[in-house]
Amino acid sequence: MRIYSSVDVIEALPYSRLVEELPRLLTRAVEAPQRHIHTLKPENEPAASLLLMPAWNASLGGIKVVNVTPGNAARSLPAVTASYLVFDAVTGEHEALLDGGELTARRTAAVAALAADGLAVKSAHRLLLIGSGRIATELAFAYRAVRDIRHVEVFSPTRGNAERLVHHLRAHGFDAEVCGDLEAGVKAANIVACATLSTEPLVRGAWLKAGQHVALIGGYTPAMREADDATMRNAVWIDSAAALSEAGDLIGPGLTLETVRGTLRDLCEVAAIKDRDEVVTVFKSVGDASQDLAAATLALGM
Repeated sequence: MRIYSSVDVIEALPYSRLVEELPRLLTRAVEAPQRHIHTLKPENEPAASLLLMPAWNASLGGIKVVNVTPGNAARSLPAVTASYLVFDAVTGEHEALLDGGELTARRTAAVAALAADGLAVKSAHRLLLIGSGRIATELAFAYRAVRDIRHVEVFSPTRGNAERLVHHLRAHGFDAEVCGDLEAGVKAANIVACATLSTEPLVRGAWLKAGQHVALIGGYTPAMREADDATMRNAVWIDSAAALSEAGDLIGPGLTLETVRGTLRDLCEVAAIKDRDEVVTVFKSVGDASQDLAAATLALGM
């Protein structure tokens, strides 16, 4: 069985490759049961989550085991730890074990970039990151694979975390700064990307205007919210139908498959949304096992 470290996954999955090749794999037939989510309640700790995410096609399958531990923030440890096991769908043989944290981070950011390629205006160059954790760290690099991102602002409740991400982005060629006023930051951005575990709305619909794109990437339970109901009354796409029963940003305002514009698969099958300059576009993702399998397939060259 092959073992892929985080460095191996990074080398195998540059964002230029992910945004070019993922659409082909994401439109293939695949079985991806809705994830299992179990709540863990460590003593004197915030509630944590254990997620199990299987997917398979005619030749290859995989399962991801994910621990989401909000209490790790106080320990200066990543909130998300994951491993991804790939198996032969015919023989059941275990083919590879990949660093699931890196796989998750890169496919999550790449999926957000794929959505933005269809939903964000071509001239988008100002990005606001809300959040400063593992996924937020990847987003500017992923968006740069589809848009000419020049200026990045970072908003975080913990200013020191925002400053660290700004320093990292500057070291990689971005014009980056800390956002001290969330409302002003949202109003100035072409793309607003949230990657938090917030339970209270951060983005307000009253701050948005036509031509802006909002990506809600962090929340994955009914209790989590990154945007208010007014934001969700705009033109909304989702990564999968499962999001409608999992994401508070969709459950709260009562969105259904009939009231959203479409899914990630739809976005992969069209060049762009024709009215994106005239509306606010919103992409809500909770992550899907088929995305993990597609990224792992690329990493393994299978």
